[in-house]
Amino acid sequence: MKLQSQISRKYGEKEYRKYWVVISEKLVKKLGWKRGEDLEAEVKGDKLVIEKD
Repeated sequence: MKLQSQISRKYGEKEYRKYWVVISEKLVKKLGWKRGEDLEAEVKGDKLVIEKD
């Protein structure tokens, strides 16, 4: 997996970024996820847990 980002906007000297995680097709299929589904995320300790909504 890879964490990626891009600048979504700039205000003065401040940059605001948005981030996304690229998940392999193999993992998406294994999880049974479909494009456009709502996902929930929460931080547990030092881990990010993502589940179907």
